[in-house]
Amino acid sequence: MTTLGELAELVGGEVVGDASVAIKAVAPIDTAGGGDLTFITNRKYLAQLETTAAAAVLADRPLPRADIAYLVCANPYLAFARILEHLNPAPAQPGVVLEGAHVAADAHLGQRVTVYPGASIASGCVIGDDCVIHANVVLYPGVRVGEGCLLHAGAVVREGCRLGKRVILQPGAVIGSDGFGFAPDGERYHKIPQVGTVELGDDVEIGACSCVDRAVMGVTRIGAGCKIDNLVQIGHNVSVGEHTVMASQTGISGSCVIGRHCTFGGQSAMAGHLKVGDNLTVGGRGGVTGSIEGNQVVSGLPVMPHREWLKAAKTFTHLPQMKKELAALRRQLDALQNLVEKD
Repeated sequence: MTTLGELAELVGGEVVGDASVAIKAVAPIDTAGGGDLTFITNRKYLAQLETTAAAAVLADRPLPRADIAYLVCANPYLAFARILEHLNPAPAQPGVVLEGAHVAADAHLGQRVTVYPGASIASGCVIGDDCVIHANVVLYPGVRVGEGCLLHAGAVVREGCRLGKRVILQPGAVIGSDGFGFAPDGERYHKIPQVGTVELGDDVEIGACSCVDRAVMGVTRIGAGCKIDNLVQIGHNVSVGEHTVMASQTGISGSCVIGRHCTFGGQSAMAGHLKVGDNLTVGGRGGVTGSIEGNQVVSGLPVMPHREWLKAAKTFTHLPQMKKELAALRRQLDALQNLVEKD
């Protein structure tokens, strides 16, 4: 329990109304009740402002309803995240290796490391201070994990891979699986050994059941601050620039180079050995088939400037009728051509 005024100090906001309102939780606008702070970051929810029972509203400006308090912030979505974190602190960890975990004798664990039952830490691993390694996490030999990392149940980090500080691996994430490399030999394929590694920068988060393949040689690199959603595939020898985000089911083929602060919508993809610049946004289901410059928004398959894709998309439903009209015009043109030839 805290007050709206205290939350305003936490996020650098301003209270419009009663700063002493008690807040115990953050809740959606349609289900919020007494003691709840709700938030509005999308205009489509404004209609529900009149009926919400929330104690206060987080927004970027005071809104029309006058009998409710507001916490006004320039970036309410960021403030929402910080308030949620404040009201829902992470549970305390025991800071020890619990019975049922396996830690190799020569593995080095820093201070206050928690290892849950079923986890396996192999020979030569180095784990930084304040890490939490949940049940059934498997760290192969020679893995290095920076301080403050959180590895959820079932995550796997293959041999020699490196995790920076405060990395989060969601359940089932796989770091350093073999890249998809096979040399054709007639009708058969010969596996190419994948002898490189993976490096994740500081503050990277990898979603559940996402895979980052190890390099054939060298390093597959995910830059600091990158956020990778669930069910994302990143191929071998890819380099992803800092603070890039990828939504679910994105697929990045091998040896691609992605600039910093890029955004990939759900089910977007890149063909192999391509390069894209900084600050590129690829719309959902967009397919990058050639190297492109950054600082633009693209969509479609193959991708094109988003505005052009919107214009093209508007014609899709009209194509059957346009085909009929074109066929009719063709028949008329043929008839006129026959008349001209007879004359």
